[in-house]
Amino acid sequence: MLASFYQTFLEKYLNKAQLITLKMLVWLLQTQKQVRIERLAATLPLPIQQNSRRRHIQRFLTLNALSVVLLWFPIIEAIINQHFKVESQLIIAMDRTQWRENNVLMVSVIYQKRACPIYWCLLEKDGSSNLEEQQKVLRPVIRLLKKYKLAIIGDREFHSIELGSWLHKQNIGFVLRQKKDTTFREKWQKFQPLSNIEIYPGVRQFYTNVKVTQRRGFGRFNLAVYWKRKYRGKQEKSAWYLLTNLPDLNTALNIYAQRFGIEAMFKDCKTGGYNLESSQASPDRLVRLIFLIALAMTSAWLHGQRTKFQKLDSYICRQEEKNRTEKRHSNFWIGLYGESALREGFPPQATANPKGFNWIEALHGCQAWVEEMVGSIRNKQAYYQRGLRAMKLIQQSL
Repeated sequence: MLASFYQTFLEKYLNKAQLITLKMLVWLLQTQKQVRIERLAATLPLPIQQNSRRRHIQRFLTLNALSVVLLWFPIIEAIINQHFKVESQLIIAMDRTQWRENNVLMVSVIYQKRACPIYWCLLEKDGSSNLEEQQKVLRPVIRLLKKYKLAIIGDREFHSIELGSWLHKQNIGFVLRQKKDTTFREKWQKFQPLSNIEIYPGVRQFYTNVKVTQRRGFGRFNLAVYWKRKYRGKQEKSAWYLLTNLPDLNTALNIYAQRFGIEAMFKDCKTGGYNLESSQASPDRLVRLIFLIALAMTSAWLHGQRTKFQKLDSYICRQEEKNRTEKRHSNFWIGLYGESALREGFPPQATANPKGFNWIEALHGCQAWVEEMVGSIRNKQAYYQRGLRAMKLIQQSL
């Protein structure tokens, strides 16, 4: 269980009061689904004035001990070690998200079509990242995961041949999407833009030993070209042009297709989960808030995975429908909305904003009415008892 692991580990770096504050803030993120400091201060269960609670959170978020490398790396490494065998392949996605003046460059590991954050930094500018900034976030991740075979994927922002060449020199696989105006040259041929390739939906092509820059000093790589055919009335707007050092078309396509897991993760951080875009924190505090989100998100995902394994997810969300290819709810969603306020290690008297209530919290708030209803409908008592048992198991797994 993530909570017990990071509590045991964090005791080495945080004193008792700091550890309790961390636990309460992660709990509030789960119940409030909100990272605004004002909201967290309004619901922080400490018997002090509201302004004092706000300053308490602000001071906590400036602690030097809240370091991604120091605190998060051992936790995410342990999780990865639990789910992947040493020397197996890890797909590492790099992407960037921006809202208002906040510009976050993030590296994540893809697992079961979902991305889990590993390392991130704030860019002190608007717009795209450059090679130096990309190397800055990739180097710590490469060192951390040196026991695995890595494949780095990135969208058109990360199209540079310099990045691909740098990764190739470290024996790291990569699949980087290119812009269609990028020029390339096959051996003994002239340079031409990618847009000159005859491509239409359903076509797949693989070019080996191509050169994608007219500058000297860079090697030749492979180029995968693919335009997904129309499916269930949906049509991709454009083709994929993928620069890679991987050996064949299918491998490159299958790996790059998993990049969209990071889009789901950004949604979890924002409107689909913790509303990160509403944060007005300073850059230093924002980096640490993302650390808290990483803890909360991973905890929710692991809890959702455990809930589905116990076949208790039907008590939290609608079950999958026949002929539906996509899951209705992810492990993250099940974990986030299935967690009880009465989590182990948190004060049971701490109450959450009604917006953060889930069915278990609501049941405790209406316990007398529920007991009265259960007692009045005798033919349904077996179902109620089964549900109470499921609720108990869900709480025990937190």
